[in-house]
Amino acid sequence: MGNNSADVVVIGGGPAGAISAYVLAEQGHSVVLLEREEAPRFHIGESLLPYMMGLFDRIGIREAVEAGGYVPKFGGEFIDPTEKKFFSGVFRADFGLQGDGRYDRAYQVQRARFDNMLVREAEKAGAEVHLGATVGDLLMDGDRMTGVRYTKNGEEHEIRSRYVIDASGRAGRVAHKFGLRKTLEKLRMVAVFRHYEGLDEQHNLGVEGDIQVGAHGDGWVWAIPLSKDTISVGTVMPRDVFRASTPEKVFEEHLARVPRITARLTGTRPVMDLKVETDYCYHADTVTGPGWLMVGDAGCFGDPMFSGGVLVASATAVRAAETLGEALRKPQDADRLIEDYANFFKTGYDTYIRLIHAFYDGELVAVAADAGRTTDRETLERYLIRLIGGDFWSEHNAVAQEMRRRTEWDTFAPFQRVFGCPSYPHLDEQDRKERAESRIRRVTAGQ
Repeated sequence: MGNNSADVVVIGGGPAGAISAYVLAEQGHSVVLLEREEAPRFHIGESLLPYMMGLFDRIGIREAVEAGGYVPKFGGEFIDPTEKKFFSGVFRADFGLQGDGRYDRAYQVQRARFDNMLVREAEKAGAEVHLGATVGDLLMDGDRMTGVRYTKNGEEHEIRSRYVIDASGRAGRVAHKFGLRKTLEKLRMVAVFRHYEGLDEQHNLGVEGDIQVGAHGDGWVWAIPLSKDTISVGTVMPRDVFRASTPEKVFEEHLARVPRITARLTGTRPVMDLKVETDYCYHADTVTGPGWLMVGDAGCFGDPMFSGGVLVASATAVRAAETLGEALRKPQDADRLIEDYANFFKTGYDTYIRLIHAFYDGELVAVAADAGRTTDRETLERYLIRLIGGDFWSEHNAVAQEMRRRTEWDTFAPFQRVFGCPSYPHLDEQDRKERAESRIRRVTAGQ
């Protein structure tokens, strides 16, 4: 059995794990990243949000992302013929309308290639990366986690560490060890999806590069262009709807309900069998403990409705790495720092999942109307587009504020919210002034 030690061990090589390892390595800490796959694999979560570009810029990997040749995404098209879920039959969130200082685009990515790029950035920063490494025991000293045991190439190894970051996603190594995971009962959805090739954006009735989200009575359908001629299409529905038919029939039937997406698929052909993801919405009320932290999907996963999964995973990864970096330098402050991280984690996921609830409950328009009582129309539109773009930690976004008032959308047990945008921290004072000025304009207009 080999023996080793590190400041931090990271379990999982997806975006959350790779970014955690990257930031820690950039800080000069010894970090070991363990990923059970030999190479990053196919994954849903192919559409990124513009707030990620601000986050990537802050940690120094924006240029690496932009060099990947991914499809640029300047907005999102939301389709709802009934006008019960969105604001019109076709509503486009134009990221260019977020206001000054924010990136006007994101990217649609092929996750295997994107995830591999992030792992390589972590490795270049100095992280020790082990692919094909299956984590076994989580090592404990009393109630404190002190490392992991893993197997690679048939050999067992042990790494002792001062902290363990669980970025194992749905596998949820720490959550399952301690029985922490809880299902989000209202969001027990099923996704059925596949890729098509032969895409010709001349058939797109909207804007080239946009994600499309089409609502209907039994769920919603996505369309995400992944390259010049490839597109990802999926349908999300409650479990009962899925069980009433076959995956193929329900996929084709739901797709047919959104003519703007079927028009975009003109001349395409499927290049993969249908894939199914079930019961994927969950959370844990406890996301940190002695010697360990959860990041990303290991601690919570919502619904892919607004494409926020990779953003909240990445943002919590950056915050976890920064938290542990400071905790390693100032051990006397570790408990306070890690508690603050847990509340930051919950603040972001709580806001994102409220946005999802607002869609499924048909309350998004009502929430925006409530926010409009104290916000002038132009600023309200900016707040909504920012929220769709990833503004999950802002204290000043009026739409997010209204969502947080809805106790029926609570996800976590009561906690202390931690505000402060991880993507644009330098804009906090500007956002505060914008909110105050908007209130004044709204009151003046009301008089």
